[in-house]
Amino acid sequence: MSDALKHEDKLGAVLFQVQEDLRQPKCSLEKITINEKGKTLDIQALDAAIGKTESGIRWGKQLLVLPRIEDLQQKKQIPKWKPALESIPDVRPPREGLQGTSPGKKHKYALTTHLLCNPAHPNNRVVMHQKCGMPLSDFHKKSTNAAKHHRIIHGPVASLPTIEPKGRHSLAMPEEDMHTMPDTSLPRMSIQHKAGSLHPREDSYSYKTGLKGLKSQCHKQLKWETEPGSTCERIGRECTPLWTTKTPPPSTSSKSADHRGMMQGINDLIPKSPENLPVQVPVNISKYLFTIIKGRINPMATDFCHFKQSFSLCWSNVVDALEALEKLLRDFAVPLAKVRGERLVEFGYGWYNGWRKAPPVIGLLSVLENWEEILGLVLRPGQRYKGEGGIDAAAIHIQSCWRRYLARTAYLCHCRRKWAAGTIAISWLMHTQMLRVRKALQARRFRQLQNYRSRAQHLAANWKYIQSSKRTIIHIPSLGFSQSQRMHLRGFGILQNIQIGRVCDIRDENVEVIYVCPRHLGEDMLHYYTSLLKCDGTTDEDYTGTPQASSSSVRRFIILTPEAVDYFPTHNMCLSTLLKYSPRTLKRIRNLIQGKQAYIVGGVAHEDDLAVADELGVPILAPEPAIAQHYSTKSWGRRIFAGAELDVPPGQGDIYSLDQLHETLARIMTQNIDVQRWLFKIDSEHDGRGTAYCDVCYLSCYNWALQECRRYDPEIWNTEWIQESVLLRYLDEIPEWLARYSQPVKTSCYPNWAFFLKTFLRQGGVVEAYPPSDSVTCLTVDLLLEPGGEVTMLSCGDQLHGSCQLEAIGSTVPQTSVHPETLQSICMRVGKACLQRLIVGYVSVDLATFLNRNTMKQKVWAIDLDLTYSDQLAMTQLLLMMTGGTLNFHTGCLEVPTPIREKCCEHQIAAKPPMVNRYAVIGSHLFHSNLSMLYHNVFFMVCKAHGIGFNMKRKQGTVFALYDSSERCTIGMITVSEDLQGALVTFARNLSDIHQEISPSKMQGENNFKELIKDIEDVLQMTVQNKMRAVEDKLAA
Repeated sequence: MSDALKHEDKLGAVLFQVQEDLRQPKCSLEKITINEKGKTLDIQALDAAIGKTESGIRWGKQLLVLPRIEDLQQKKQIPKWKPALESIPDVRPPREGLQGTSPGKKHKYALTTHLLCNPAHPNNRVVMHQKCGMPLSDFHKKSTNAAKHHRIIHGPVASLPTIEPKGRHSLAMPEEDMHTMPDTSLPRMSIQHKAGSLHPREDSYSYKTGLKGLKSQCHKQLKWETEPGSTCERIGRECTPLWTTKTPPPSTSSKSADHRGMMQGINDLIPKSPENLPVQVPVNISKYLFTIIKGRINPMATDFCHFKQSFSLCWSNVVDALEALEKLLRDFAVPLAKVRGERLVEFGYGWYNGWRKAPPVIGLLSVLENWEEILGLVLRPGQRYKGEGGIDAAAIHIQSCWRRYLARTAYLCHCRRKWAAGTIAISWLMHTQMLRVRKALQARRFRQLQNYRSRAQHLAANWKYIQSSKRTIIHIPSLGFSQSQRMHLRGFGILQNIQIGRVCDIRDENVEVIYVCPRHLGEDMLHYYTSLLKCDGTTDEDYTGTPQASSSSVRRFIILTPEAVDYFPTHNMCLSTLLKYSPRTLKRIRNLIQGKQAYIVGGVAHEDDLAVADELGVPILAPEPAIAQHYSTKSWGRRIFAGAELDVPPGQGDIYSLDQLHETLARIMTQNIDVQRWLFKIDSEHDGRGTAYCDVCYLSCYNWALQECRRYDPEIWNTEWIQESVLLRYLDEIPEWLARYSQPVKTSCYPNWAFFLKTFLRQGGVVEAYPPSDSVTCLTVDLLLEPGGEVTMLSCGDQLHGSCQLEAIGSTVPQTSVHPETLQSICMRVGKACLQRLIVGYVSVDLATFLNRNTMKQKVWAIDLDLTYSDQLAMTQLLLMMTGGTLNFHTGCLEVPTPIREKCCEHQIAAKPPMVNRYAVIGSHLFHSNLSMLYHNVFFMVCKAHGIGFNMKRKQGTVFALYDSSERCTIGMITVSEDLQGALVTFARNLSDIHQEISPSKMQGENNFKELIKDIEDVLQMTVQNKMRAVEDKLAA
């Protein structure tokens, strides 16, 4: 074996000598230029030189080939190959001769020279075979048994500088194929070939890309296995190597193992368990292993000298890779690295053919024997700064980080300033745009207000003429509450449609009605109201819900629904706003009123009322929206009543703070110590929604205060110094008393006192006393404040209450609790006070009457003022339409013409029929959830089965008001009878029958029928007591 190694060393020396001899013709060929006379180079001379070289390597007629290692013992001397160089002409023309050569020719000449200087080029090998008879080596041929065996070759390997056309090398074969090769006595090795990159590689110390996933990739690149190669064509064909570095296709387990390997490499080479390592084929033992200590190679070391001598033919490709590896090891202060020589040679070939810049770190570390240890060292934080140039690298890194921080800080500051500038610019643009829009809206509303005032003056000047001539009334029952109030109202559209009884204004022959409806009415409802208005009190037929006769009054009303109702189904917009955004409905109304006297009767005033009136060009029978909203508050209502010299409940308005509330309440409680309940009303609320109460009986010091009051006469008690002790005691206990015992009336709107108090203090409110009596009757009076200055009473009725005594859901018409003259005097004074404040149109006044305990006289308090068309007035219009009667406010009676029973003479028919009195009970807010289960025609059939109907001949019975075709949960009902007691009994019986018919025992539903029946029973009991007292008074007289 030692002899073989000795001959191997001699073989290396011979090959080295041959390489040196081949460099001389290469250098000579590079120096060949064109002669000074411009003559071209004789190619025949070059061919002759090549021929002499070929003959020089011949010995006789046999080729001079290298013997096999086994034959070295037989051949002691190897002929020295020395080509003849004297035949190659050394022509050196001057430099100016090349000045005229084009760049293309220069490039072609340099390429030809380079190919001629490469003895391993396939074309040159073909020429050698054709000219010299030297056969091509057929060691690329594959044996038939090669595909069946995959064995690992052990032993020394060397590199043969034969380069295939595409940069691939295939120099190794299994031992079974040794007989197919010429006896070159050269060792073989496996080389992995990679395609050249079209793009430049990144720097070798780009750790973000070079070190990422390094460990898992090194595992794959260090797997060497034998695989069968394919036979290679002799000329111009690419050959597949027999020995390649191949990674098996990754499976799920191998991918996870590779990922774990990468993470473990980052964690400073934590030892791996066998199950986490990828499966590897056995690797060959390197015979060219040498060491690098502290990044320096000892050129005199035996292992390095052996490696350099073995790969001397391709040393030019190895030097660059070796220098890059040394630099890497010095930069990271690696104390010891073991290099596999054959892997370094392979890497050098790949680098020579592919990369043009520094090699990647992954490739450099893959040539090391102890790559895992060095990889952990390279990945260790701060290791770079311990090596060569570490201080400079650390300084550069610190400076770059600091510059990055400064640049990032400046960039973020710039971004913030840019964002702020953009935000300010957008805000300013939006602000200016809003200013322009606001100014445009203000100008438009001011113009609408000016138009309203001019039309109002025309309406006031011609009111008497308009009232006596044909006219068109546009009824818009809009509830112009604030948005927060509208959004908290359930069934807002139905609430606006409760005043559908306005269509009954057509009972005046000079009136045509356009009713704007906030809901889509079904055919059943339209048919019902058409039939109802035909029976205008002039027929003698019984009304059962079906049309009996035609009337000219049907042609004088029309019901329109704005198209915007479909556009805004959940926004709870008031009807004026919906009509404003309904151009088709506005156009139709304009066509209907063209050339006629017309005016608008609205509901709760809203700014959009002016817009609608301006679009239609008609006046509004109502005050300006700003005036209406200002005077419709609870506090201003008290001022108007005080200006009309009416009695008002003890109290105080315009309360906006908690301390003011406590002080005011303590003062008025001390002055009115006999009041048992105190009310708190929010200024902007309506219908008892914004009302809370608190009873004095829960005040701990109340009994003591009564005793203090009884110690003095009433005149002395009214002095402040005597009341001071009670006042101070009240101030101490009122906060806790209010917090514990105050209760809102409508818990659905305000669930508790704290929530109510917050709204009360924000919007302002009133504190006033509840009448100090066990029997209190509230009544509502509707007035018309005509633009000409007249005050007309339109309706009056005693209120009926449900579950709460502060919420009215019905009334009895006419009222019987206050003397007619007293009531008329109160109404006239309120009307004059309103006209002084430019309030015109429809006004509703709420009064409370009771007996004073001290004087036993009737007392009337004015408690509320609503500047709107009331629900009671709309139902009263329906009542008067069905009965054909009138309200006599001087006598306080509902007068109905007596029906004519027999045929009379012409002079009897011409005479005015006698009048009789009737009493009615009106319920405008009757709610039952089970009513939705019945269609309207079925509901009327049920009522007819129970004898519920209206007798047109006797002018008494029951009439229903329908509000909605879809939900059908809310209805209105009017009962008419000869006396009040009969009307109340009929009303209560109807409610009971309907409730029993639509409510099974296990599904009572949500309703207010029971509470209303209970209140009616109380009224009936009081009526009976009043009649018995009147009889006793007559007997006593």
